[in-house]
Amino acid sequence: MTADRDEDSGQFTEQYQQEAFLKAVGKLDHATTSKVAEEVGCSYDLAYRRLNALADEEKVSRIEIGSSFVWTL
Repeated sequence: MTADRDEDSGQFTEQYQQEAFLKAVGKLDHATTSKVAEEVGCSYDLAYRRLNALADEEKVSRIEIGSSFVWTL
């Protein structure tokens, strides 16, 4: 699978939109990073990075439970 580049900027386009992560968090009862990754169809690492970015933007909140994070809107 090859990633597409934006013709103007030359940067790769996002394969997984921010909205997909927000929808997954809203849909899941206990939105752990693993469950969000599974729902979106991406790797755990990508889900973790994107969810943390959303938390930095105050679009989601996270609660640490043991060694896991649970994400909420």
